[in-house]
Amino acid sequence: MTSIWKMIPAAILFAAASMVAIGPAAAEATKNEEGATVAGKGAEFDEDAGKWFLESGAPTYHIKKDGKIDFLTYRGFQRYHSECHVCHGPEGVGSTYAPALAESLKTLSYEDFIGVVASGRIVHQPGGGESVMPALGDNKNVMCYLDGIYTYLKARADGVMPRGRPKSKDPKPKGLGEAENACLEG
Repeated sequence: MTSIWKMIPAAILFAAASMVAIGPAAAEATKNEEGATVAGKGAEFDEDAGKWFLESGAPTYHIKKDGKIDFLTYRGFQRYHSECHVCHGPEGVGSTYAPALAESLKTLSYEDFIGVVASGRIVHQPGGGESVMPALGDNKNVMCYLDGIYTYLKARADGVMPRGRPKSKDPKPKGLGEAENACLEG
């Protein structure tokens, strides 16, 4: 069995290790100098990783004025709907079985999101019921794409990503493709 730490992209490990809290105030959607929408100020594109990052190290979405989204967020849309929506509903709106992640990511930090997805959790409900999130840390179809799933759900939580299939996306950056391939092969 492959170690979970070999599958998690370096950016995730860095952010989780540094435990930088990303509170709701820092995560509000803003416009950058090009007029693109991002989650928070100071977003920059890392050419090597093929992703947009906030100063905190958390990945972020990047939606241009014309509505075109960055490839990482598009990939998150794809992977969310192939792996997560069965329980959490389409577009992260929740279901009778699992909570609305588009609501949860209004307050859940990037690091906490990673922890819950990788390790799972059990929430004891009033009346004796339980809500169980299974640990997905050994599922490459989730872990190798976790930054994208996060940015997609964060864009939904911030109200800047409409429901439905994105109309257009940026091309896939070379660095992002290389990272995905390395994770899947690891």
